[in-house]
Order: sequence, then C-alpha cells, then structure tokens
Amino acid sequence: MKGQKFMDAQITSDEKYMREAIRQAKKAQALEEVPIGAVLVCDGKIISRGYNRRNTDKNTLAHAEMTAIRRASKKLGDFRLEGCTLYVTLEPCQMCAGAIVQARIDRVVIGCMNPKAGCAGSILNLLQMEQFNHQAAVTRGVLEEECSALLTQFFKQLRLKKQLMKES
Repeated sequence: MKGQKFMDAQITSDEKYMREAIRQAKKAQALEEVPIGAVLVCDGKIISRGYNRRNTDKNTLAHAEMTAIRRASKKLGDFRLEGCTLYVTLEPCQMCAGAIVQARIDRVVIGCMNPKAGCAGSILNLLQMEQFNHQAAVTRGVLEEECSALLTQFFKQLRLKKQLMKES
C-alpha cells in the first residue's frame, strides 16, 4: 500500500510539472514556433523553463531543453544537474539527449514520442546507453494526449496556412 501511495504521488507530481511544460509549449506556439516546452525540477521546485525558439532566435540550439538546461546551470552555478528531473512535451532529439547526458540529469519525463527524430527510445535511446558515463531514468507518456494534440493542431494549422498562401 505504501508503494502505491508513492506511485500515485509520483504520477500526480509528474502531471503537475508536465502541465507547466505544456504552458511553456504554448508560449512557443504563440510565436508560431513548434510547440515544445520543458521545465527542470530540483528538490521539488522548478528551477528553469524553456520553450522552442529556433525560428524566432534564428538559432539551431534554441530548443526547449537546451534553454532549460542553460538556465538551470546558470542558476545552480554548475553544469552538473544531478538530482534534477527534466519534463519535456516531446521526446528529445539527438542534440538535446546528448546535452541531458552531459548535464547528468537524473530523470527525464516525456509527454509524447517523436518517431521521426526522437533519441530517448524512438530512433535511438541516447539517454540510457551503457557506454556513456551517465544514464537517465526515463518516464514516457505523461499527459501524452495533450502534448500530442498541441503538435498535431500546430502542424494542421501550418499546412492550412501554406495551402491558403499557395491559393492566393
């Protein structure tokens, strides 16, 4: 029974922080960016947030995870983010997965998977390769439907916008 209470508390906690990651994704969407959001949590507190800004900043590195990692490292004064959990609405790409390993983040909680570019289990699983000096625990599918719907709606609207521009 005690184990079940812990699992229930963990699920509730994961959903709470994933909802904040979704809020961050909506900030990206407001900029007409692919709606991806991330938050980094340490000791039960959000220490940094990030959302996709690649087009806005004209910067390949401006992914949600990279922004959250950079801000957390600056706040903590260390590149090592041991003891932290990253919540991200979409499975990290190879760049972000590599940064997660390099930052030594303990746990990654993913909203929805990315079969075309994901490197936390879809194409590769860089987060749990035994050959690296660090592996992160991974939880997948937290608020998956909400995270997936954000992306589906975004790309549907983008295709419609392109079609309308083509017709005019």
